[in-house]
Amino acid sequence: MAKDVNLEKNSPELEKSDTKSEAKSKSDKSSKDKGGKPKKKKKGIVKYFKDAKSEFKKVVWPTPKETTRNTIVVLVMCLVSALAIFGLDSLFGLLNKLAFH
Repeated sequence: MAKDVNLEKNSPELEKSDTKSEAKSKSDKSSKDKGGKPKKKKKGIVKYFKDAKSEFKKVVWPTPKETTRNTIVVLVMCLVSALAIFGLDSLFGLLNKLAFH
């Protein structure tokens, strides 16, 4: 039994895994500062607003005509949905009244 433990300690597979874990820990240390915390890229508020401004320039804003048309479509669909729900509610209310009264 003791021979097996010694063989396992000296096996090349374990040596490979040890070197992998050592390399990983070295790379982890290189990405951390002296306090052991991961390094953070500092971004100023000015850079944030510059980036936001450049993103707003990429936005394709709808024309007033498209906005009006889309608003009308939304309102019509709301009306149709409301009427459908009202109709179903009235139908089930009538069926309930006929079935239980």
